[in-house]
Amino acid sequence: MKVGYLGPKATFSELAVKKVFEGFEYIPYQTIPGCMDAVLSHEVELAVVPLENTLEGSVNITLDYLTRVAKLPIIGQITIPIKQHLMVHPENAQKWKDAEKIFSHSHAIAQCHKFLHNQYKGIPYESVSSTAAAVKMIMESPELNAAAIANELAAEEYGAAIVQRNIHDFDHNHTRFVVLSEKSIDFQVLSGSSHYKTTLMVTLPSDQAGALHQVLSAFAWRKINLSKIESRPMKTGIGNYFFIIDVEMKLDDVLIPGAIAEMEALGCSVNLLGSYPSTLVDLD
Repeated sequence: MKVGYLGPKATFSELAVKKVFEGFEYIPYQTIPGCMDAVLSHEVELAVVPLENTLEGSVNITLDYLTRVAKLPIIGQITIPIKQHLMVHPENAQKWKDAEKIFSHSHAIAQCHKFLHNQYKGIPYESVSSTAAAVKMIMESPELNAAAIANELAAEEYGAAIVQRNIHDFDHNHTRFVVLSEKSIDFQVLSGSSHYKTTLMVTLPSDQAGALHQVLSAFAWRKINLSKIESRPMKTGIGNYFFIIDVEMKLDDVLIPGAIAEMEALGCSVNLLGSYPSTLVDLD
C-alpha cells in the first residue's frame, strides 16, 4: 500500500509517516495539494499532510484544499514533536556564523525567530516548500554560504552538518498531521490509539444574529467537549466564513448526530470531515 506525503525525503511529514505506516511504500510529493490529488487519482491509497502547528497555528492550504477541492475523509491524526536544527554544507561548517542567507519552510523560520534575530539579524530568510527542500538546496549549492533549518533526518539524508541544535523558540512544539483516504483503512490498528476525534465543517445561515452562539449551545448542553473552533473565509466576499470544529469524541449514534440535527434546524450547513483515531508519537 502506498502513502503520499509532503516531500522531498526527510521532511517532518515523512517522520510522521514512518512512525505509523511501517512496511508501506512512501511516495513524496512537492506540494500539499499534490498529496491530496494523488489519492483522488489513485496513485496512492493514503496521504499524510500537516494540519496544525503548536506555534504557528493551522496550515491554511491544507484546510482550504481539503474543504473546497479534495474533500477527502480524515481517517486518522498523527501528532509529533518538532525539533528544529540549523545546518550547513560541511564545507561551510567552520563559517556558519557568517551565513549570508537562511532557507527553510515559512513555519520553521517563524518557529526559530528568537534564534535568528540574535544570530543572524539583518540576514535575509527565504521560504521554500519544505524544510527538507531547504537542506537539499544548500547541499547542491555550497557556494551560497547559506544555512537551512530542518530536522535531524534531513541532515542525515542529504549529508548536511548540524551546527546548532534545538533552535526553536519553545520546547513544547508539535505538529499534527491528518491521514486522508477514500478507503476503509483501520487506522486504530495501525496507530494503536483508542483516542478519537470528530471534525465538522459548519456554515452559518447568513445575517442571523446569535447563530454562532446557538451552534456552540448545541454542543454545550449535551456536554460535548470541543478542542478547537476556527473560522476560514468562504472566498465569496469579506465577512463570509465557515467554521471547522474539532469534537473530542468518536461519532456516536445520539449526541453528535443530535447536535448536527439541531444546527441544521437553525439553517446551518454541516459536513462531517471525519471521525478518527488520534495518536501522539515519540520520535526518540
